Amino acid sequence: MITLLAFVVAIAILVVFHELGHYAVARLCDVKVLRFSFGFGQALYTKRFGNGETEWAISAIPLGGYVKMLDEREGEVAEHELPRAFNRKPVLQRMAIVVAGPIANLLLAVALYFIVLIHGVPGIKPMLGEIAANTPAAAAGLQSKQMIVAIDGEATPSWQEIRWVLLNLVLQKKAAKLEMRTPEGEQIFRVLDVGSLTPADLDGDFLQKLGLQPYQPPVYPIIGKLTEGGVAQRAGLQANDRILRADGKEIALWADWVDAVRSHPGKMLDVEIERAGVPLKLSLTPERIEEAGRTIGRIGAAPYIDKAAFEAMLIEVRYSPLSALPEALRKTWETAMVSLKMMGKMVVGEVSLKNLSGPITIADYAGQSAQMGLSAYVGFIALISISLGVLNLLPIPLLDGGHLLYYSVELIKGSPVSEALWEAGQKVGIALLITMMAFAFYNDISRLILG
Repeated sequence: MITLLAFVVAIAILVVFHELGHYAVARLCDVKVLRFSFGFGQALYTKRFGNGETEWAISAIPLGGYVKMLDEREGEVAEHELPRAFNRKPVLQRMAIVVAGPIANLLLAVALYFIVLIHGVPGIKPMLGEIAANTPAAAAGLQSKQMIVAIDGEATPSWQEIRWVLLNLVLQKKAAKLEMRTPEGEQIFRVLDVGSLTPADLDGDFLQKLGLQPYQPPVYPIIGKLTEGGVAQRAGLQANDRILRADGKEIALWADWVDAVRSHPGKMLDVEIERAGVPLKLSLTPERIEEAGRTIGRIGAAPYIDKAAFEAMLIEVRYSPLSALPEALRKTWETAMVSLKMMGKMVVGEVSLKNLSGPITIADYAGQSAQMGLSAYVGFIALISISLGVLNLLPIPLLDGGHLLYYSVELIKGSPVSEALWEAGQKVGIALLITMMAFAFYNDISRLILG
């Protein structure tokens, strides 16, 4: 229910702002607006305010909306109303009305980012974790516990910013110039080569392919919780016990203990522990379970987590109102440019079409962000608003960008494009949008089935 509600609210906000852009500029140009509809299909509710000429409607399919204007191409227009018909307006006014929808989405994103940046954005400190061998990060000489202060001169106060800035550089195939700070406070500079990434790498966690991951405080082999009646409890393990050795091998971290247990399904494991400073020995036999097609051991124990150590890795990035506005504008611009680059690389095959998402994935992300908190949800709406604005500006017939293309041709040649060309373009636009939606739905279903 949270996911469904979050999705409907997000779509309602995005669609209403988009169509309000068209509506507001149409009224400024003295075009008569017959209907403002949220959703497509059968109208479920309609309302006129006072003696208003516009009918406001909520329709059955809430995945979009439209503003219907007086237009001779869509029906007969009374002679006294011809000056208010959309098709009779100068081409520059028609272009302004069409572009107003996507511009409204981009302005909405700026406003939402402005609010979020003032309120504060939670994130993870940009401290490096273990650097995997034979990766670009290892080749660049990066080391664990170093902080990434800036990339190409752009500040990176959190891991979210690192991911975003590096994605932009990956799409441009540019090396990343990193400004670092060592644990001792020394300022150093490194160059990270991102050119080795392939289009398939962008389908998953491309930072991992580069050898980058955030630092995580060590989790020591101390028992935190036990499953009631589980193997660990029956063997005599208790909360706060520290695992010292398993089958004679030293256990330094909880991951070592997990490896030992998983590698002994149905086999006895001799364990040395420390309880309240006293060394003890015991034996246990992990139960056999099937996971991802192989048999592993499990004992029903969870580690003790030092919450303070993990909370120390969290950061809240906050801006003053004066600095939040230019930052919101920059973030919106950069997000729009990255979206355009991703779309362009999908067209030429340099980025997989798996990155295309449909309404199911968007609904899933809406629900996840809503459960993370208001800031995350507002940031999600801003991101989707930018995507909607950019998508609608693409020169595809049926979209606002397609209409802009027609009107640009009209501006150059001095007369409208022919009816035949207009109709042919509409058919091409329908085919392209259906193909795009088919890929998006396929990706959505694949993510649901395959994770």
